[in-house]
Amino acid sequence: MANILRNKRFENDVSNLTLDFVESISFDKRLAGYDISGSLAHVTMLSKCKIIPKNDADKIIKGLKEIGLEIAEGKFRFKTELEDIHFNIESRLKEKIGSVAGKLHTARSRNDQVALDLRLFLREEVKLQIVQIKKMQHILLNIAEKNIDLIMPGYTHLQHAQPVSLAHHFLAYYFMFQRDKERLTETLTRINVMPLGSAALAGTAFPIDRNYTAKLLNFPKIAENSMDAVSDRDFAVEYLFDASLIIMHLSRLSEELILWSSQEFSFIEINDEFTTGSSIMPQKKNPDICELVRGKTGRVYGNLISMLTIMKSLPMTYNRDLQEDKEAVFDSVDTLEKCLEIYIAMLPKIKFNEKNMAQSAALGFLEATEIADYLVREGMPFRDAHSITGKIVRYCLKNNIRFLDLDIGTFRSFSDLFRDDIYEHVTLTQSVDSKKSFGGTSFKNIKETIRKEKGRL
Repeated sequence: MANILRNKRFENDVSNLTLDFVESISFDKRLAGYDISGSLAHVTMLSKCKIIPKNDADKIIKGLKEIGLEIAEGKFRFKTELEDIHFNIESRLKEKIGSVAGKLHTARSRNDQVALDLRLFLREEVKLQIVQIKKMQHILLNIAEKNIDLIMPGYTHLQHAQPVSLAHHFLAYYFMFQRDKERLTETLTRINVMPLGSAALAGTAFPIDRNYTAKLLNFPKIAENSMDAVSDRDFAVEYLFDASLIIMHLSRLSEELILWSSQEFSFIEINDEFTTGSSIMPQKKNPDICELVRGKTGRVYGNLISMLTIMKSLPMTYNRDLQEDKEAVFDSVDTLEKCLEIYIAMLPKIKFNEKNMAQSAALGFLEATEIADYLVREGMPFRDAHSITGKIVRYCLKNNIRFLDLDIGTFRSFSDLFRDDIYEHVTLTQSVDSKKSFGGTSFKNIKETIRKEKGRL
């Protein structure tokens, strides 16, 4: 079956096997609305610049709007033999208004057309994801505000390290997502560049007004090099990198929630709405949402690597390899938005087991650093203080006691610098609240951070 591109240059029609292999309509039909928006702006500009008659432009505009309605109502029939969304719409336009439809493609190419569509698509999706991340940040701030006084173990190497506020722990994720939001916002400025008017690769001889088209499509900037404009997918790669970092942060949070929901930790309970059971073990309550988010991280990473690999050896300018960009971008957009959406629903319904967190924080001698710091304040070099504190920990382990169980005489047997006020420094609350350095876990710092970030959001 012949397609729209076959002309007298070719002796034979393209085979059905080739058509099936090269078609992109199965996935780029998702760009239909953006393709129509770009065409409406383009034809309006052509009319304004008197490149095509106004009557013809009016017919094209009317036809495009009708096609947009057909697509929205599910009445449009996408045809594989027409390869892509551009030719599917153009062919339908010709059915509706006749040969005048062919004037729509004056002064443009599928090369700048598809670059435009992808930018329009990503512009909208990135804005949506920025909103989703803001919602995540609000939730994290709310969790933090409600749990300032809840003390839990802080970990290094997944071993008990120092006590921290649960609020401080969740604020760490708040700032991860803040950087993600900033990256997306910066990427948006590079997405928001109009390629239309670059035509196939060299620009066009027609007296077009790219500034006017950019204004119609709300682009603040116009691509300055036609060859770069049609071959550039940096903006898509950059988005995929941003998406990879966002889902990496979600995956880290997922891992912690999985650990915390286990019997070994028992720090949290995930709401039944976001868990599943076992096909054989009736007692099970599995954190499947967290596990799936952790697993989907690999898909998003894969899309980034796929796109980098597509781009790495492409000569100027457009090459058909670039058809492969859309599925990678679509999949990452969809995966990330679904992951953010379910976390926005799940996080506020998590219950924190304060008793278990407090009991766990009481284990592992988390206040040890406070003893070393105490000796340092009394004039001892830190390395000596570190060594003495290690001996005290070993003594407590051997005798199955805690720091607070030691009498002052035992403390002084390790160093005569200890005084009665040492007991004020070896409580979990004092340990947490003593970290007053900027960015530390003291309660005052946390409250100020929450206040400041609520104002920023």
